[in-house]
Amino acid sequence: MKKTYFLSIATCLAVTYISAQSLEESKKRGKEIYTDFCVTCHLPNGKGVEKTFPPLANSDYLMKNREASIRGIKYGQKGEIIVNGNTYNSTMAPMGLSDDEVADVMNYISNSWGNKNEKEVTEEEVAKIKKATN
Repeated sequence: MKKTYFLSIATCLAVTYISAQSLEESKKRGKEIYTDFCVTCHLPNGKGVEKTFPPLANSDYLMKNREASIRGIKYGQKGEIIVNGNTYNSTMAPMGLSDDEVADVMNYISNSWGNKNEKEVTEEEVAKIKKATN
């Protein structure tokens, strides 16, 4: 009985470690993607450009609208959104990122500049997100 209990705990710890390691690797790749595709508008500090490009830093929209945020990165975004109490109505062109790249950049931005998200965005989750039909 003790041996089984110990193995169960060891298995849980190993899965947790592998998952945390996977998230850290994803965030590293996401930072590179952010630097290549996003930094021009959202800036190195994630604060965006006031009244033009919304902040990702301490972003209530990013943290409360996971699916919409993924969709915006994957397909681009246009129309009005409210971020941290401020209205933004600009266009973000689709970046042409693959599903795994979208997941990586989401993991990076949702764990940077005051944001904290321990639930990893996966390639499979991104693949399920379809383009909005407006």
